[in-house]
Amino acid sequence: METVTLKPLFHRGAECIGIYAAQSRLPSGATLNYYFQKKAGAMWSRTHTCWYILLSQKNYEMLANVLKGIAQLDVMELKKYLLEKQKSAGKENLQVAVPVISPIKPVPAKIAVQHIKQTLVISKENNEALQKFKQQLVLKSYSPSTIKTYTNEFIQFLQTIKNVAASDFTVQRIKDYLQYCFEELKLSENTLHSRMNALKFYFEQVLKREKFFWEIPRPKKSLILPRLLNEDELRRLFNALANKKHKAMLFTAYSAGLRVSEIVNLKIAHIDSKRMQIFIERAKGKKDRYVNLSPLVLDILRKYLQEYKPSPKTYLFESEQTQAAYPTRTVQQIFANAKQKAGISKEVGIHSLRHSFATHLLDKGTDIKYIKDLLGHFNIKTTERYLHVSKQQLVNIASPFDDLYKGGDIDW
Repeated sequence: METVTLKPLFHRGAECIGIYAAQSRLPSGATLNYYFQKKAGAMWSRTHTCWYILLSQKNYEMLANVLKGIAQLDVMELKKYLLEKQKSAGKENLQVAVPVISPIKPVPAKIAVQHIKQTLVISKENNEALQKFKQQLVLKSYSPSTIKTYTNEFIQFLQTIKNVAASDFTVQRIKDYLQYCFEELKLSENTLHSRMNALKFYFEQVLKREKFFWEIPRPKKSLILPRLLNEDELRRLFNALANKKHKAMLFTAYSAGLRVSEIVNLKIAHIDSKRMQIFIERAKGKKDRYVNLSPLVLDILRKYLQEYKPSPKTYLFESEQTQAAYPTRTVQQIFANAKQKAGISKEVGIHSLRHSFATHLLDKGTDIKYIKDLLGHFNIKTTERYLHVSKQQLVNIASPFDDLYKGGDIDW
């Protein structure tokens, strides 16, 4: 039986339960991710690379019931966190039952926990530091996503140091803290990089300290190859869509290699049929760019705009309820539903359409420099990841075993 580990997680300003498990396929054919997302309503955090639900008695019990008989739970870290909260909050806490689902270690039948209060255990002095930190991020005009990530990472730091003033930290104390994050908290390389970036911003941009983070070594990131769909899977995915708007949405995404945020923010005025281009306005990094407009997709979009009711006014894909841009989460769910209906078992999200676009262009011989511009990458190294998954240069390389076997004198 698979093991699922539950850990305390502070994400997007809320206390959560982080859900960690191997990507294992169960005998039934489903994956644990299916139970996390479809049955327990968990969300995926790219920042923390885990599934999560809000920390509450109801959510915990629902997750425990969903996984009963399917996986065993390791709740030791969550238990430790809740016990610490009990000590700091006194007797005002509610009693929350935490059933033992796994025999890993004995866990008390009940653990005290404060019932979801959006309060932070941060000293007065450090709370002022947090407010200055947020203000500087806004004044520097950082993206909402970066502001959320940096703020969350800085809050984690402030909660750990408690009454110690953040401004008093020396280079050595920062190194000690980051070592604690790696060895004790076992944060991933990506999360450590995010936390280091947040601390670097505080000491250099808020406190105006002389740059010293070059002295602190950064963990080497793992090379994670882009996950993509092959052409047969793409056909099945698109054919699984019945709704014309949804079909046009995913056609556009794949044909131009767009991010989900770029899909929902496309406006009708951004489609330039004379120059056969799509204008991508203020994309990631606040960078405008043009991408090619497929003639076939142009015809599809024209038919969609003529036939779909209510007809969109501003955005290419408008919400029928609000007449505003589609929420990104809705588009992600559209993709997930189509993938499931198409019987695609790969653990991929809508971003795989962008990965597939880039890799398939490479396979067809397109220069990687042009692909870089189409994707809107700042650095060619980001685009070069696709060289590892493209089959263009690999298909003609014969294994040395072939020649050895053809030479004879090898039995089978």
